[in-house]
Amino acid sequence: MTLEEKIAHLQAASMEEARAEGNSIIDSYRDALEKVFQEHKEETIKQSELRIKSEKISARQQLSQSSAKAQLELKRQYSRISQELKDKVFEETNILVQEYMKTDAYVDFLAACIGKAISFANGEPATIYINPTDVKHKDTLETATGTSLTVSNEDFIGGVRTVIRGRNVLIDNSFKTQLNNEYESFMFRGGDGIV
Repeated sequence: MTLEEKIAHLQAASMEEARAEGNSIIDSYRDALEKVFQEHKEETIKQSELRIKSEKISARQQLSQSSAKAQLELKRQYSRISQELKDKVFEETNILVQEYMKTDAYVDFLAACIGKAISFANGEPATIYINPTDVKHKDTLETATGTSLTVSNEDFIGGVRTVIRGRNVLIDNSFKTQLNNEYESFMFRGGDGIV
């Protein structure tokens, strides 16, 4: 081999070795960059998934809050409307009670209440009160029941109240008390019986 061939061979071997070394370095950098890229990609995907989960939770909470506010507002409206209707029902009831008090059936009701009170007193002294608006029926009721009646100083709409002091008993058949009790316990029920 001549000198020129040796140089050409050396040059070819050096170039081949340099190319192999360069390719090795490039492959090493490429692998390192691919690895960094994959790690970055995985981290970005994890962050995106975490943000999506966080946004879903936030959206659910906002929806839940909105739903709770809407339900509260509906309950308030229902309560207000129920109260208005309840008041109207009892206004009409008071009118009906006033109409009833003008009938003979009301006088019969008073006589029956007085009779039950006398029976319950069983001979003990009892004070039987009638409403001031019923003073016009006093004589008729005293004659029908055979007992003395007292006109109350308090207006209890109608009906009868009896006090038996010996037993410390009050028999309250007044419309005022009965209407108040009904008003306090009255509730509108839904179609399926739910309050």
